Amino acid sequence: MSEQRQRPQGRHGGRGPGMGPPGMGMAMPVQKAKDFKGTLARLIGYLKPHTPKLLGVLATAVLSTLFSIVSPKLMGHATTKLADGFIAMQKGEGRIDFHAINHILLILLLLYVISAAFSYVQQYLMAGIAQKVVYDLRKQVYDKFARLPIKYFDSRPNGEVLSRVVNDVDNISNTLQQSLTQFITSFITLIGVIIMMLTISPWLTLIVFLTIPASLLAIRSIAARSQKLFIQQQAELGKLNGHVEEMFTGHRIVKAFGREKRSIEEFNGMNDKLYEAGWRAQFISGIIMPIMSFISNIGYVLVSIIGGLFVVRNTIKIGDILAFIQYTRQFTMPITQLANIANVIQSTVASAERVFELLDEQEEVPEPANAKTLVKPAGAVRFDDVRFGYKEDAILIKQMNINVMPGQTVAIVGPTGAGKTTLINLLMRFYELSGGKIMIDGVDITEMQRGSLRRLFGMVLQDTWLFNGTIRDNIGYGREGASEDDIIEAAKAAHADHFIRTLPQGYDTVLNEDASNISQGQKQLLTIARAILADPQILILDEATSSVDTRTEVHIQRAMNHLMEGRTSFVIAHRLSTIRGADLILVMNNGSIIEQGTHDELLEADGFYADLYNSQFAGKTTANPAS
Repeated sequence: MSEQRQRPQGRHGGRGPGMGPPGMGMAMPVQKAKDFKGTLARLIGYLKPHTPKLLGVLATAVLSTLFSIVSPKLMGHATTKLADGFIAMQKGEGRIDFHAINHILLILLLLYVISAAFSYVQQYLMAGIAQKVVYDLRKQVYDKFARLPIKYFDSRPNGEVLSRVVNDVDNISNTLQQSLTQFITSFITLIGVIIMMLTISPWLTLIVFLTIPASLLAIRSIAARSQKLFIQQQAELGKLNGHVEEMFTGHRIVKAFGREKRSIEEFNGMNDKLYEAGWRAQFISGIIMPIMSFISNIGYVLVSIIGGLFVVRNTIKIGDILAFIQYTRQFTMPITQLANIANVIQSTVASAERVFELLDEQEEVPEPANAKTLVKPAGAVRFDDVRFGYKEDAILIKQMNINVMPGQTVAIVGPTGAGKTTLINLLMRFYELSGGKIMIDGVDITEMQRGSLRRLFGMVLQDTWLFNGTIRDNIGYGREGASEDDIIEAAKAAHADHFIRTLPQGYDTVLNEDASNISQGQKQLLTIARAILADPQILILDEATSSVDTRTEVHIQRAMNHLMEGRTSFVIAHRLSTIRGADLILVMNNGSIIEQGTHDELLEADGFYADLYNSQFAGKTTANPAS
């Protein structure tokens, strides 16, 4: 089975529908930032250009919340008016003042409308701010990718990089859009409710405050237990996701070896463990809300009893008791929301820190101010005392000297890890040299713009790369503005035109994400056609015909020979039969060129190359040095 790949750590295992009531977020495992204050300050810096709108958000949030807070007090007045009128009717001393009650209800309706209007404006302003901040952040990240060296991507799993671009930025977006406004309204609501409760009765407010320590103590004790269970749930979910992805991507191999039953058994085992961990985590964390409700209900009972005594003694009005009970319910909600938001902010700052780490990565060496351009490149390549290592303390290539004349075909052979691909990476300046220089037509490649340098090359690699689009677009990727005739001619030269026309949509056939709707050999033909269309001065071929059948290989080899005429070509070869006609063969081992010459010269020398060649074709029993 293939090695399990790194995957983006997205929302798998996070909160979702059915994962518990509000307030349960504090039981979830939260990723924390290494430098919380510094990262938060930097993230706030993205909001500074939007200060006027943020002040508008704050103002509308305050007004919307204040109008909603005043409402219970007015309803209490209406209730008091109704109760007083009813008592007066019983005593025969008066009647219910419906006019006053209707007046209060109209004011209430007006307040609700105004509160909703301010809430709408608040959400409208915050949506614009959040999307603009995330837009700028995404743009910075994508622009950064264009300036990052290839070694950044080579040294990190694709899943990790994608996680920073997608999941982390989405996390920041959601927090700015939702949690920030919720934080403002919750905080204002909490302060406003406390003030309103104090205006009604300080003693009843004290009773409500006494329930807070009991709630916090219960939450802390339960959260400590559920935290471990949620972490276990995350781990089990990660294993299950990995197994499902591996089985899905390798389903042909699973079926070919008849391992469906074993795969299902492994899935069932993982699923059982996930069920057990998830059930325990949800059950334990789900206890928090009933306990909080129980403690809150005790507070309501105490408020009702003591409030009733106050009413009997005529200390407060009956409507104030009803208003106070509503305020008590409003009091617990913002506390729960603020606790949830605290976790969300922790997670968001951690995501922001990961994005900022990417933005702070060391970029490519800046382009020269007065870059040189080759107007009519001939294709002469020279390596002059080149020295290179992927790590400074581990030099791979030492004092490499190569002189390639224009139009020559240079084959590079050697065992795995010898440095063949490294040499090509240096030639295209995907990596910077540790010493020496590489020159094309006498111009140091560091004195050229990278884009100008790389346009000199055409590449056909063993690992094909095709994007999601039509076959026409994939071939046309080789040269901007290529005409339909140019694309078809390139396809014919690569012997791809025939199979393309047999497809239902021909050149308009859309290749899916991994181009699995065509064969591996057909993919290779399309990449060769793309290179032919590019019409480069220097070719790089990495075993370009390894994925096609023998008959097709003959046709492609002829097309490649025609393409290589008059062009400098670097051919990384594993099958030595394909490079016997090369003008120069470089034999590499451990980062150094240990032999060079033509095919006949190297065979006559009876050295490393001769052993490689004979092991493939002559059936010699001598051990292959590459093994």
